[in-house]
Amino acid sequence: MQRVALSPDLTISRIAYGMWRLADDRDISPRHVAAKIGACLDQGISSFDQADIYGDYRAEGILGGALKADPGLRRQMEIITKCGIVAPVGRYSGAKVKHYDSSLAHIEHSVEMSLNAMGIDHIDLLLIHRPDPLMDHHETGAALDALVRGGKVRAVGVSNFRPWDWRLLQSAMETPLVTNQIEISLAAPEAFANGDLAFHQRQGQHPMAWSPLGGGALMRGRGPLATMLDEVASAAGVDRAAVAVAFLLSHPAGIVPVMGTNTLSRIARLSDALDLRLDRETWFRLYEAALGHEVP
Repeated sequence: MQRVALSPDLTISRIAYGMWRLADDRDISPRHVAAKIGACLDQGISSFDQADIYGDYRAEGILGGALKADPGLRRQMEIITKCGIVAPVGRYSGAKVKHYDSSLAHIEHSVEMSLNAMGIDHIDLLLIHRPDPLMDHHETGAALDALVRGGKVRAVGVSNFRPWDWRLLQSAMETPLVTNQIEISLAAPEAFANGDLAFHQRQGQHPMAWSPLGGGALMRGRGPLATMLDEVASAAGVDRAAVAVAFLLSHPAGIVPVMGTNTLSRIARLSDALDLRLDRETWFRLYEAALGHEVP
């Protein structure tokens, strides 16, 4: 599978496997989780996307169970995780309100918790999960720089940041922010016109796309977009998901879709999109259907 260079020292697979629903599966045994990882690795999908908050702060530990049962898996993976959201569940059940915390103390504590939960000695890519309106960019930047210098984190980035949030944090850092994980899909076509992709493309950075199937809406939906997806899928012998992901892969910003499903048969087909090439007119027909009107 094609690799994407986020930095001189870190490459990830062209498609990442998202683990935000890992704790929702009926079977969260180490053996079943390892089967999901194996199904990804068989296709060259080696990058696995986590966050401390996933599964009410349980998903990292579920992944950790599989890695502890089969330590050889870790050597084949790039592990991505996030921190910065405090929700009144799980380890933070005593919190009075959901909030963001980008302080040095919270970031350091979150990283230690993630490392312990997954049973690993470093995180390949750490993302600040949401822009924090109370962020002291000097403090947050210093925390991220120190984690990279100390070897606990190989690279750092952000999630859901707008360009001005990115610039603020980067201005206080020595370490480059290497990616921004944002919502990009045919279900959220505004992402192609709001300037975010252009910002990262200009800097040669590969944005990551969360919810590339619109939370499953693109698979279940009806109407002009669904009809167009089915038309392209039928002609190519793939499903709607492959077409929706190929749409993202066609963009010159080098988008990395983060695909999440607990169904092994669907995991086994995540790479189908890599074999599908959309010509410019097909891309714009899909875009038009997503917008609900022709482009200006």
